[in-house]
Amino acid sequence: MTPSESQPHSWPNKFRWAARGARRAVASERNFRVHLAMALAVAVAGGVLRVDYWEWCVLVLCVAIVLTAELFNTAIEHLARAITDEHNQEIRDALDTGGGAVLVAALGAAAVGGLVFVHRLGALVEWW
Repeated sequence: MTPSESQPHSWPNKFRWAARGARRAVASERNFRVHLAMALAVAVAGGVLRVDYWEWCVLVLCVAIVLTAELFNTAIEHLARAITDEHNQEIRDALDTGGGAVLVAALGAAAVGGLVFVHRLGALVEWW
């Protein structure tokens, strides 16, 4: 028996399983990859526009919220497929609600990013 088998719920195993889930989302979920690309765009824009410490904190938090929402939505989708392939209104509503959560997170993050970047751009070109 290996050390990981003797302690199935050890911290190293929990981190390993969580990392596996994140890797699966990157490999199999197109929407997750789109959100990762947007996160990279935010990082580049933040560097170019020289955002300050607190702006970085807010931007990173927004990115984390969107990625987390997408991971939860992906988990709901996997559970729904494991339960049944047949049409079920409750499952449909759960999937739509999960998608709605991602939409709300993404729109909120876009609004925050817009505010931060417009403010930074204005300061950079001396509009104010």
